[in-house]
Amino acid sequence: MLWTRTKLFGIALILAFAAICAASPARAAELQWFGQAAFKITTNGGKIIVIDPFITKNPKTPKALKDLAKLGKVDLILVTHGHGDHVGDTAKISKMTGAKVAMNADMGHTFAQLGRVPYKRLIRFNKSGPIKPLGPGITITMVRAEHSSEVVSRDPKTKKRTVHPGGEPSGYIIRLEDGYTIYHAGDTGVFGDMKLIGEYYKPDLALLPIGGHFTMDPAHAAYAVSKLLKVKNVIPMHYGTFGLLKGRPAHLVKALGGYPAKVIALNPGDKYAIGK
Repeated sequence: MLWTRTKLFGIALILAFAAICAASPARAAELQWFGQAAFKITTNGGKIIVIDPFITKNPKTPKALKDLAKLGKVDLILVTHGHGDHVGDTAKISKMTGAKVAMNADMGHTFAQLGRVPYKRLIRFNKSGPIKPLGPGITITMVRAEHSSEVVSRDPKTKKRTVHPGGEPSGYIIRLEDGYTIYHAGDTGVFGDMKLIGEYYKPDLALLPIGGHFTMDPAHAAYAVSKLLKVKNVIPMHYGTFGLLKGRPAHLVKALGGYPAKVIALNPGDKYAIGK
């Protein structure tokens, strides 16, 4: 009888704890910008996703944030393409934290063969095949980007540069635990299939390049927002880092005219609360 009562009491405690956990509100998701296309997303469930982590050599990243140890735990790194200002500190962060690195399948081979990230920490995938590398609550989908991709390597002894396949550039659709959906466009020009991205994935927030020269300028980004994506919240990125990237958030606001999109202009290091 005593054993039965003890067992029942234990079960009651477990059920009570489960009820408290279920009643507890999920934490607010958060996004932090490091400059260029580098972002850190903290999801509702506490997962950490880092995108295009160009941090230590990024002239716009605040000095206090260049210490990669301050990132804390990282669960997943997404890389849009092979250019140095997007690959950035991917290999270091993955080695420090054990984070998986997701990228296009071809560039994954290049990273492994160059010794940057071993196959065991790589997630090689491709466009339109949703994956759930962090469990059932978060879905990552690779989508098209209109750009280029290559991986440049420099021999530490000879200083000789070699160029390796970078596969195709991409953007990412990131659907969080509460359904909030982020579109990180990567480096891209405007393209017609942004209409498909808007209609099918229905992003709540778009992270869009506006610098020009290598990517969309503010006028092209405004067309993408108002005519194709039809998104209501936009965080501009990939501008002001280098001299050729002349677009600015104010130019995007002007180019949007009366279209009712909220342009959220962050400073490198800023955090922004997201979610439904």
